[in-house]
Amino acid sequence: MADPSSYRPKPGQIPDSPGVYRFRDEHRRVIYVGKAKSLRQRLASYFQDVAGLHPRTATMVTTAASVEWTVVSTEVEALQLEYSWIKEYDPRFNVKYRDDKSYPSLAVTMNEEYPRVQVMRGPKKKGVRYFGPYGHAWAIRETVDLMLRVFPVRTCSAGVFKRSAQIGRPCLLGYIGKCSAPCVGRVTPEEHRELAEDFCDFMAGRTGTYLSRLEKQMHAAAEEMEYEKAARLRDDIGALRRAMEKNAVVLADATDADLIAVAEDELEAAVQIFHVRGGRVRGQRGWVTDKVEAVDTAGLVEHALQQLYGEETGESVPKEVLVPAMPEDAAALGEWLAARRGSQVSLRIPQRGDKKALMETVHRNALQSLALHKTKRASDLTTRSRALEEIAEALELDSAPLRIECFDISHLQGDDVVASMVVFEDGLARKSEYRRFQIKSFEGQDDVRSMHEVVSRRFRRYLQEKLKTGEWEPEDGDGVPPEDDGRAKRFAYPPQLVVVDGGQPQVAAAKRALEELGVDDVAVCGLAKRLEEVWLPGEDDPVVLPRTSEGLYLLQRVRDEAHRFAIQYQRNKRGKRLKSGPLDEVPCLGESRKQALVKHFGSVKKLRQATIDQICEVPGIGRKTAETVAAALARAVPAGPAVNMATGEIIEDETPAPRVGAPPGGGRETSSERGTEQ
Repeated sequence: MADPSSYRPKPGQIPDSPGVYRFRDEHRRVIYVGKAKSLRQRLASYFQDVAGLHPRTATMVTTAASVEWTVVSTEVEALQLEYSWIKEYDPRFNVKYRDDKSYPSLAVTMNEEYPRVQVMRGPKKKGVRYFGPYGHAWAIRETVDLMLRVFPVRTCSAGVFKRSAQIGRPCLLGYIGKCSAPCVGRVTPEEHRELAEDFCDFMAGRTGTYLSRLEKQMHAAAEEMEYEKAARLRDDIGALRRAMEKNAVVLADATDADLIAVAEDELEAAVQIFHVRGGRVRGQRGWVTDKVEAVDTAGLVEHALQQLYGEETGESVPKEVLVPAMPEDAAALGEWLAARRGSQVSLRIPQRGDKKALMETVHRNALQSLALHKTKRASDLTTRSRALEEIAEALELDSAPLRIECFDISHLQGDDVVASMVVFEDGLARKSEYRRFQIKSFEGQDDVRSMHEVVSRRFRRYLQEKLKTGEWEPEDGDGVPPEDDGRAKRFAYPPQLVVVDGGQPQVAAAKRALEELGVDDVAVCGLAKRLEEVWLPGEDDPVVLPRTSEGLYLLQRVRDEAHRFAIQYQRNKRGKRLKSGPLDEVPCLGESRKQALVKHFGSVKKLRQATIDQICEVPGIGRKTAETVAAALARAVPAGPAVNMATGEIIEDETPAPRVGAPPGGGRETSSERGTEQ
């Protein structure tokens, strides 16, 4: 634990101007990022008597080992830089909201030739219009089902669309009138895109104009005695009204606004956001966070605004943002929001009327979300703590293993041998720390040797990172710590426990690898699949944990996750190998030139028969490249001929991209060729 006075800047060093500051720990990791109107005043507040600081602030300044700052010209620039650094460095003492669930959104893929309506989760993609998020995916599907009657936009996947185009027959939705069937040319790409635009306009809240137009068309059709058309329009209007009724009017003046409410206690906070468009609630989402820094409601609101709008532009930022408390830098936040929207944004606290009543509803949702989260987490924390304590007791560790790393080897009958490393911290998977390895030192199947190589490589990298930071120097004393940018390093942090998937041989290999590197402060154990026994280095008998043990359950989860991650990598690697062709072996060829060659000659077989002069005729292919391609194809052994299994007829190889190494008969794996993935 560091003394803040040991790294306190000298008087007069800190400028009295706006800026952003970073605290780093002894490993040069950034642990806190903040901004200030006056860097001198703000940083001075951290270097007072530790006893007078907020407990969380005191923990931060005693964990830190240095502080640095960057001067900016305006508070808006400070806000932008703070957001960028928090996202880049992921500091442990900054408030970071996490979604309490993955909320689905209604997405329209306007970046495709034929836009598609679908349910999407996760990060937003460029060129896709989003509506929501919604509380449930079924709510989106009900709304879309009603609207497809009026806006028959494509909803099928790329595979279904391509298949329908090939057979010249639309899917069921095309037959029942809920898709305009662009796959078979019933509408042109322009007409289909216009339908998608109308769909987006309606979802964005511009409903009145469209309904009025439909009503006029219905009355005109009735006057001209086109009763079937009038009835169809009447049903369309009814479907749109039912879709609108699913989002009740909450603000009568057709307001576009986001309402943000916060519920908090001493340790945690929950944020709820209602997205109101056209006076109707179009989406809802929620976040929860640990209060790892001394922050009040206004500070929580500021962090929420940064996370909510940090990646948004244009109409995704509403004209009005209603909050429960005004942030300290409200003017700078308002300018920042206006810059992201491209026009003025009103940031204020609702005082009366419908908006205040709706804010109370949002706050009630936040209170319920916090209560539910605390109930779930209390149970989860107790279980995870008990599991870690049981592991420490069973393996006779000095303390609970807060960071566990597990290694697994995977291959298919000795081919494509790979390994995985998964990381669990505080009993939870930390997927950003997962790593995967290719076995490089030998070929063939040898799990013990593979385990030794992988553990050696992982901890050799750890020692290299210690060398960079000056924590460890080799015997010759040449270790000079270079400048560090504070970003998380791949292998910088050691585990308290290494788990290997296997028994005594794998455990012995892992322990030998650690001893060869001089790492003596990391425990090792193995978990054998057959009887779920825990093996320790040098022990003839395993440690048997009770079947009901939370510690055994956690070890199983870690082992199973490593197994899943290894198999996923092995399958991907094998798939790429099986799909590769002779052109993939040519180092100077990119994807575009490969496609140009195959398109020009029609197949790899014909390309193999072509002369160098003929290959040079392909746009973008020079003589040197043509000679390289011809030499590579001459070396490659053509795949075996395909056989029609019904007639026994040999099919001529005219496929545009035959696969090298694939089994005969179209690449199907026969029962004798299948292997068990390990």
